[in-house]
Amino acid sequence: MKITSLRNARPKALLRLVMIFILLCAAQAEQAWGEVAEPSPAEPTAAPAMLPSPTAPVDPNEIRITGIGKGSTSWTIVVLLTFLTLIPSLLLCMTPFARLLVVFHFLRQALGLQTTPTNQTLIGLALVLTFFLMQPVGATIYKTSVLPLQEGRISATQALERGSGPVRQFMLHYVREKDVALFVELSKESRPRDPSDLSLRIVAPAYILSELRMGFQIGTVLFLPFLVIDMVVASISTSVGMLQLPPVVISTPLKLLLFVMVDGWNLLIGSLMRSFN
Repeated sequence: MKITSLRNARPKALLRLVMIFILLCAAQAEQAWGEVAEPSPAEPTAAPAMLPSPTAPVDPNEIRITGIGKGSTSWTIVVLLTFLTLIPSLLLCMTPFARLLVVFHFLRQALGLQTTPTNQTLIGLALVLTFFLMQPVGATIYKTSVLPLQEGRISATQALERGSGPVRQFMLHYVREKDVALFVELSKESRPRDPSDLSLRIVAPAYILSELRMGFQIGTVLFLPFLVIDMVVASISTSVGMLQLPPVVISTPLKLLLFVMVDGWNLLIGSLMRSFN
């Protein structure tokens, strides 16, 4: 009986020890949580040494640097990064880049070539020709706005106004009156007395619309001689009975041979450059 009673007492004693340990841990955790939750009495903090007294004079330059200066610097960075992201769009909208690139892609499709010349080659050629055409406008902008701004004779706003003048004159030289009238009507502005009174808000979209129209016109003219070659080759191959051989396989070398014999790149680039004079 003693052995059985001891055996029954051991689990009960172990269970009691476990329960006591759990209660002690819970009490200790509650005490620790109470110490964290209850804020300790705040100690008196010393006044900052750099804080000026109410009677001391305040330097306005210090207020500008510590307050408004940081905000203006951050806004300047935001505006600068935004302008950098808009440079490709400005290049497309205010230069002959769009017309040149459209014509080059039409030429590649007319020749029956899918990846030759590559897109990088065509874009690079269009950029070089755009720089060639816009170099006089850039020189005028540098003389009238950038140089006086560097010398401190004008402000940044005045430099922006002076720099937009040559660009607007360049675009007005190639824009169509019909496109200008369309955007004047859409903007609900009064009809200007002189084209120079038009703002860039109207001139820029009218210019890109006119450039796209001109690019499609030149591309259509380029398609016609190569289309004739395709039709002749297709009719001959069909009449002979060469149905298993696609006509494109025969017409593409003939079109390339014709383009090289007439010095097509020289003629095309020369015609494009003369169209901007």
